[in-house]
Amino acid sequence: MPSIAQPPDVGEPLDPLPREFAAFMRPEIPGLIKEIRLEVTRTYPEYGRLLNGPHADAIRQGVEQALSAFVDRVADPGAGCALRDELLRKFGRVEAYEGRELDSLHGAYRLGARIALRRAKTIGRQYSLSPSVILTFADTVFAYVDELEALSREGYAEVQARAASEVSAVRRQLLHLILAAPPLPHATIASLCEAAAWELPAQCTMIALRTPVPDQIQAHLDEDVLADPGIPQPHLLVPGPLTAARREMLDRALGPAHAVAGVTVPPAQAADSIRWARRVLALIDDRVIPDAPLVFCEDHLTTLWLLTDPALVARLAARELAPLDGLSASRRDRLVETLRVHISTRAPAEQVGEALGVHAQTVRYRLRNLETHLGPRLTDPDHRFALEAALRSLHLQGRGGRG
Repeated sequence: MPSIAQPPDVGEPLDPLPREFAAFMRPEIPGLIKEIRLEVTRTYPEYGRLLNGPHADAIRQGVEQALSAFVDRVADPGAGCALRDELLRKFGRVEAYEGRELDSLHGAYRLGARIALRRAKTIGRQYSLSPSVILTFADTVFAYVDELEALSREGYAEVQARAASEVSAVRRQLLHLILAAPPLPHATIASLCEAAAWELPAQCTMIALRTPVPDQIQAHLDEDVLADPGIPQPHLLVPGPLTAARREMLDRALGPAHAVAGVTVPPAQAADSIRWARRVLALIDDRVIPDAPLVFCEDHLTTLWLLTDPALVARLAARELAPLDGLSASRRDRLVETLRVHISTRAPAEQVGEALGVHAQTVRYRLRNLETHLGPRLTDPDHRFALEAALRSLHLQGRGGRG
């Protein structure tokens, strides 16, 4: 632990932060992220829309990377931060796409620095750190903010340089604003459509892309497809439904890369469509939904609904299956799996037995046991629906009746 020392005189160079300070700061990162989000959205309401929109995960990742990279640098001054650099440049690009100056973004960075300094002072008191360590932290963190601002200016300048002469830049901005939550007024979107030489369709299909995105994707897309392949969660907007011709276009553009097609919706609901598509991508990664070159959300709406809130489903299952809590784990699992197949198929005991690989008489015995423990829950419509939904969801998660 660093020893207590007197603060340096004014103008005296500060020593580097002791590496042990990283160990004190790292556990604070999750709490800092929450506190910074709360304070930033309170001070800069325009960021509340972004933090609740389709880019929320990418923004959270950027904030987490900025904080983690600072702590990593304290622990190892030679640590690299390429991912952080790119995310901070993309923050600047988002500001340019939204038509804002960088003042708000830079103000948010400095607000985050003040919150971090406040937390560091608390840690200093907790661990009896010397005032010079906290002073060094303050100096280091605001120098770090200057570095973050410079990275965002780079991203902002990139967009500004292109936007002057490229219609594609206007179209990226248009795509970004179509996905804004809540949706922007129709007049605003219509004005941008005119500037982008793009006709607003009655319906559209959002496509969530896996990274990395092929370099040649833009060259193979139809002229009216809006694309932003350079963001952390790249996506396309295809006017109208995915016809056979559109499917062929996507096959050419994506090559071996995989994607998920959202539900075809009016443009005002595009943010929902891309959110569902990204959720399906996550479920593919979790091996809940089978992978394929192009997966359709429309084929997995029930799965999306059942897995919207796994913690709530677990709570529902615990409530409905509470009468079985006194049983041994193995017996409880057998009864719950029998109940799942029975309640979801409404099949006779012989068919349930075939699905479970047991004799029909075993199924009847288990069902009598379930009737004894669960009683009216098996016949009450509300309880029966809750049981089926919870058991289907837990089965999709691979947890059976265990919670």
